[in-house]
Amino acid sequence: METASDPIEYLQQEVAHTRQLLLNNGLYFQLHTLPDLRRFMEHHVFAVWDFMSLLKSLQRDLTCVQLPWVPTANAATRRLINEIVLEEESDVDLQGQPASHFELYVRAMEECGADTAPIRRLVAAVAAGSSVAEALEAAQVPNSVRQFVKTTFSIIDAGKPHAVAAAFTFGREDLIPAMFRQLVGELRDRFPGQLDTFTYYLDRHIQLDEEVHAPLAQQMVRELCADDPERWLDCQQVTIRCLEARIELWNGIKPGKASSVLV
Repeated sequence: METASDPIEYLQQEVAHTRQLLLNNGLYFQLHTLPDLRRFMEHHVFAVWDFMSLLKSLQRDLTCVQLPWVPTANAATRRLINEIVLEEESDVDLQGQPASHFELYVRAMEECGADTAPIRRLVAAVAAGSSVAEALEAAQVPNSVRQFVKTTFSIIDAGKPHAVAAAFTFGREDLIPAMFRQLVGELRDRFPGQLDTFTYYLDRHIQLDEEVHAPLAQQMVRELCADDPERWLDCQQVTIRCLEARIELWNGIKPGKASSVLV
C-alpha cells in the first residue's frame, strides 16, 4: 500500500486493520430481539457517558473555562471544540427541547424497557464526589464496561490534548456513522413505537458526525499535532487502544444465544 503524504490519511492507514476488525465484529447482526437490544444499550450507555468526558476534557484544555477569562492560544481549535460541545451537550430532542446526547440515550433506554439503574448509580456516585473507579464499583458494571471506561479515563488523565483529540476523533466521532448505519436500518419496522427516541438518537449521530463533527474533529487533530511526529505517533497508538477497547466492549455485549423470535 502506498504511504499517504497527508498525516491524517497516514494515521487512518495505520489503524485501518484494527478499525476493520471492529466493524467486522458482527455484534449488530446478533441483535435479533428486543432483549438483545436492551442488553446492547445497557452496556453501550457507559460509552455514551464517558464520551462526554472526552469532550469536556478537550473543552477544558482548548478553551478557557476559568475566571477571569483569557483568550486561549489557538482560536481555530477553540471554535472547533465549542461547536461540537454545543450539539453534543445541548442538542434538541424529538420535541425540540434541549438535551444532551447522553440524556437522549437514557430516555431511549427507558422507552424500550432497558435497565437504567446501573448508569444512574454511576452518575449519582460521580455527582456525589466518588472517583470514576469507585463509581464503576457502585454501578456494578461488567468487566468489559469497566475496562472500556478505564481506558478512556487513562487517556484523559495522561494530560495530552492531542491524544485525547485522537481518541475523540478516530476512536469515536469518525467511527460512529459506519457503526450505526448497520444498526439503524430495520429498527423502526421491527419494533414499532418502542424505539422512536433511539432511532432519533442514531439519526442525529449519523447526520452530525458524518457531516459536521468528524471533519471538525479531524481539523482539531491537525491543529494540535501540526508537524510534530511524536504527537502523530501518540495519536496512532491511542486510536488503536480505543478501537481495541471497543472490540472488547462489543465482545462483552454479544448475546450468548440469539433467538429467532422477535420479542
